[in-house]
Amino acid sequence: MAVSDYDYLIKFLTLGDSGVGKTSFLHQYVDNTFSAKFISTVGIDFKEKRVVHRVPGVDGAVGKSNRIHLQLWDTAGQERFRSLTTAFFRDAMGFLLLFDLTNEQSFLNIQNWLSQLQTHAYCENPDIVLCGNKSDLEDHRCISDERARETAEKFGLPYFETSAANGQNVAKSIECLLDMVMLRMESCVDKSQLPGIRSKAQMNGYHMDEAGEGGCGC
Repeated sequence: MAVSDYDYLIKFLTLGDSGVGKTSFLHQYVDNTFSAKFISTVGIDFKEKRVVHRVPGVDGAVGKSNRIHLQLWDTAGQERFRSLTTAFFRDAMGFLLLFDLTNEQSFLNIQNWLSQLQTHAYCENPDIVLCGNKSDLEDHRCISDERARETAEKFGLPYFETSAANGQNVAKSIECLLDMVMLRMESCVDKSQLPGIRSKAQMNGYHMDEAGEGGCGC
């Protein structure tokens, strides 16, 4: 992985109960593929994608562009993996919190996941986007758009209804989170204090191993 290929390495984490579609969500975003077969994530996994983020300029003009290397971490939703997955919270800059629009309990557990983030994330108010997934299963929906939006407003979160099956709002939700993170970066004086981010300057003398973890090249 050549350092000159991108300007920033940014890590996002997907959270939510088992079966809400986190893995399928990431496959849709990165590979534009979907499989209806459910395979539970064991522990944690990740996918990668390169994107270009453009900062809005004055009066709608195109501003500065940054080449971003996204690491999208896919976490297991089962309780037995919780100690493992929470260990990765502090190294992530942004979070995609998913629930299943056809599953009442996954919606009720939003608050539990937010409590976990408040405890284990790098700060008390990390950037989070809430996604009501499986919007394509309209006949099985049990969470209304109004109810979901009320909850999102209660916690101050952007909200998207998404579908890993047809791609609805999958890219938009991740782009929204990236906008939030980049805005936070611009307002942060010392960017080295932010987790999961590495610029080209920071990557000098630095190598990445196969799992995406860093190590000193000294």
